[in-house]
Amino acid sequence: MSSQSIASAQVEGKFVNSEINYQTGLGAMLDMSLAYLTAKRDSPEPTTPVPLAMIDLVELDKRKDAVIYRLGHSTMFMKIDGEYILLDPVFSERASPFTFVGPKRFHQPPISINNLPNISAVIISHDHYDHLDKDAVLKLDNKVERFITPLKVGKTLVKWGINPSKITELDWWQETQLGSLTFTATPGQHFSGRGLFDKDETLWAGWAIKGNQANVFYTGDTGYFSGFKEIGERLGPFDLSMVETGAYSKLWKDIHMHPSESMQAHLDLKAKAMMPVHNGTFDLSLHDWYEPLESIRALAQEQGVQLVTPIFGEAVSINAPQMTKAWWQDMVEQETLKVANQF
Repeated sequence: MSSQSIASAQVEGKFVNSEINYQTGLGAMLDMSLAYLTAKRDSPEPTTPVPLAMIDLVELDKRKDAVIYRLGHSTMFMKIDGEYILLDPVFSERASPFTFVGPKRFHQPPISINNLPNISAVIISHDHYDHLDKDAVLKLDNKVERFITPLKVGKTLVKWGINPSKITELDWWQETQLGSLTFTATPGQHFSGRGLFDKDETLWAGWAIKGNQANVFYTGDTGYFSGFKEIGERLGPFDLSMVETGAYSKLWKDIHMHPSESMQAHLDLKAKAMMPVHNGTFDLSLHDWYEPLESIRALAQEQGVQLVTPIFGEAVSINAPQMTKAWWQDMVEQETLKVANQF
């Protein structure tokens, strides 16, 4: 470990970021609530169906290459070295502690939990509701060999009934092996908590996943920070980066990246191709639903970066991704015509 590398730190039992001291007091929460109530947006959520490609498991089983599917928001399903991996599986209708209120899905997952094959590893980045779905974890339990989480998140899973023997908790820069795959938890700049009184009691992390076939990186939720450069130097180059690109605002700029910062993170990581995630499924911010995708597409064209934006459920070869369509543009055009026809 280099002199620049640090494991996570705690202050009075609370995990802290390495470069900022992020606080969410009552005043900040009131500012956010007021912003949500007064924000004027043309398209906070889609009014036309989000395109889906239902996953063909027979074809997937035949594939010998490393392949990845975007299931929604930050939920990723991949096959590397013949092992099936799920990142931040969220299948519930709402990203919320409640079934009747909270951010509701724009689309259904392109595969159900019941139809998924047995999973070698479920990787969790942190405990927020749009990344850690209790119902999904419990339904997945009998299909999953191992749950891999940042520190203390595993205790939440144990409380829900997951066998502790199936859980591996890692600190930043620690790694674990599963067959030919190496999973490394990496620093991020975020916060945690599922209620009013448990802020920062569990750790948050990004994840590097390296096998014989491919080396990929997932940022989890994070603000932009210098750690991306070290991750790229130590664990890169990567075949694919899955970078948080969405749900940003100046009100929480320290813990979520603006698209320009997402692009810089990708460049820092030394990745060949970039897949923007954390968008397209839930309304979690103050921008139009398609804005993150449109912004990152323009930035990728400026920077000459290979951008991968599959429709949900579309197979993407990790080592040789094909050009993907800007699928949201057709939706926006339809929505604009629909509004125009009302007058």
